[in-house]
Amino acid sequence: MKNVDDLIESAADLAERGLTKGEIADELNVSRETASWLVERSGSRPRAATAADDEEPRDIHVDWSAFGRDSTRLHYAGAAMADLLGKQGEAVDLTIGIEKAGAPLATTVARELDTDLGTYTPSKHHWEEGELDELGGSFSRNFADIRNRECYVVDDTITSGTTMEETIEAVRTRGGDPVACVVLVDKRGVDSLAGVPVYSLLQVVSVTGGE
Repeated sequence: MKNVDDLIESAADLAERGLTKGEIADELNVSRETASWLVERSGSRPRAATAADDEEPRDIHVDWSAFGRDSTRLHYAGAAMADLLGKQGEAVDLTIGIEKAGAPLATTVARELDTDLGTYTPSKHHWEEGELDELGGSFSRNFADIRNRECYVVDDTITSGTTMEETIEAVRTRGGDPVACVVLVDKRGVDSLAGVPVYSLLQVVSVTGGE
């Protein structure tokens, strides 16, 4: 995708397929607010117009499909992420991948670091406006359980940090101890979230003029 028009078209296509705005945000690697703006701009889900409709969101779209569509490249990316975590805790035996895009990356990280694999589906996958506070995420029973273990948390992108913080809290609620987090791209530029160190292969900094 080369420009905003391409993103709007993609958002429209995803909305027509029945994806929630939270899932669209995940697919396009943008914030929930940006996903809402893109869908509303496309006209796929019409609603009453507001003054904010003409204001473009302040966000950065990250397209890492060059990695995602090739298993060898994806492996190399995951191996680099594992390398960032290599010195974080000797007792860690579990890697948690945040669905959807964090799961394949976590698979490589788990293999490189010789840990079990778990996955977490965040609440944003169910999200439409007004619903998020009432919903929670879930761990898949098809993968390893937390069972009071130390673990790493893996995702593709940090935008606001909300999803990562939710996952950290969910791990702690299950009695686990998140030792470190790692992502491909950090759009927020954080060193830690909820008291857990965050590592990234790339940090994106938006430079804008002051008022």
